Order: sequence, then structure tokens, then C-alpha cells
Amino acid sequence: MEGKLKLYGFNNLTKSLSFNIYDICYAKSQREQQDYIKYIDSQYNSERLTKILMRVTEMIGAHVLSISKQDYDPQGASVTFLISEEDAAGHKKPLMNDEIVAHLDKSHVTVHTYPEFHPETSIATFRVDIDVATCGEITPLKTLDYLIGKFDSDIITMDYRVRGFTRDLQGRKLFVDSKMTSIQEFIKQETLDEYDAVDINLYQASLYHTRMLIKEPQQQNYLFNTDVDEIPPKTRLLISTSLRREMIEIFSGRNVY
Repeated sequence: MEGKLKLYGFNNLTKSLSFNIYDICYAKSQREQQDYIKYIDSQYNSERLTKILMRVTEMIGAHVLSISKQDYDPQGASVTFLISEEDAAGHKKPLMNDEIVAHLDKSHVTVHTYPEFHPETSIATFRVDIDVATCGEITPLKTLDYLIGKFDSDIITMDYRVRGFTRDLQGRKLFVDSKMTSIQEFIKQETLDEYDAVDINLYQASLYHTRMLIKEPQQQNYLFNTDVDEIPPKTRLLISTSLRREMIEIFSGRNVY
């Protein structure tokens, strides 16, 4: 590959992506809220989450060493993959040599789901936490568009961090192995056009943070088992205001209203 860094030994850089997605829903009655939770649990159970993570590992060129998954009562699910890079010969199964074993604790993919509601607000939320930690040449950033598309993403928060250092052939330390200024560089423009995005980056620490909030939510997409045409205009406005306030508070990370 043109411009590829020539390194001495193994690439010791650890790259971690923390990815949070929020889906918001208006469910007025307690029954609707409970039905929404059941729907989310069935749509995003551990089996489906496992399939999503399998695709993620394929996209970053990693191999799965082990899988742990669990569905929780009353709600939620978790899946954890232990992963490794391809070996030099491009074998489909990784070679369990000392180098790979030494780095198992740094290469993993996890997903946790958190459906919740409060009977006083008529708002139900679904949060997905995804963490991808890799070592070597694997980078998790190329999976962003896929992950955003696999979930109903109203609010997205992303943190990317590069830790440690590696060396070039002359022994000079390298604290990053690629040039980037924002996580947004790895998201398609058509996806970015649908969101308001804010960056908070600490370049000296190789720490990148991006938040995204959907620009024009369509009310029908936020009603559970209800048709928007059945709702009086005044009530529609109240629902839209309630949904937007919830999104803004989650996006900003504070109780604004």
C-alpha cells in the first residue's frame, strides 16, 4: 500500500472506539411503553447483535477467537467478541502464537443494549453501547456507517482514542499511524447531511469526540403502534416538542428544560 508506514516489529498501537446510539420513541400508555420494550428486546436480542458484530469484524479484517452473549431479564442484551488480526499468510483462522496471545486483552468488540422508559414522561429510549478495541493495523473507524445504518440512530456519540506507541525501522517512536482531524472523516457525507454534528478533539492526546443529532425527525417514525393522522394537530405539536426536548437533553448531556 502506497505510503504505508514501515514498522519495526509488531504495531503496538491500541485503538479504541466507543460508540453510543440512542433511539427515541413516544409511547403514552404504560402498555405501549412495555410493548415497545418487548419489541426492542425481540429486534435486538443477542442473536441479532451477534450477527451485527460478525459483520463488524469482517469489515475491520479481524478474526473471531471467542463469543460470549447474554439476554437479560427484564430487558437488554450483551455480546462480546475476542478478536485478532489476520496472520501474515492471510489464513482464515489466526495462529495461536505468543504474539497473538499477548494482545488478546486489547482486541475485542462488545455491544450492550439498554431499553428504558419512565411512566411520567410518555417517552421510551433505547441505548446501544458498542466498544471496539483493536491493536496492530486494524482500525475500527471504517465500521461507522454500517453501525449507524443498523440502528435507528437519533443521537450518536463517538469517542476514538489511540494509545501507546510503536516504532519505525530507525527506532523512532510513532504515537499515531494515520493522519486524521475528525471522526467525521470516516462517515459518508450523505449520512452527515442528516445530522447536526459537533467535534471536541484533543489532538495532543490522540483523543477524538463527535456528537450527532438528527436534523429533521419524521413524527411517524417515533410513534409506537399509532398513526400520526389519528392524532389532533395540537397533540402532534406537543409530542414533537416533547421528543425534541428529550433528544436535545441527551445530545447535550444535561437537563436543559
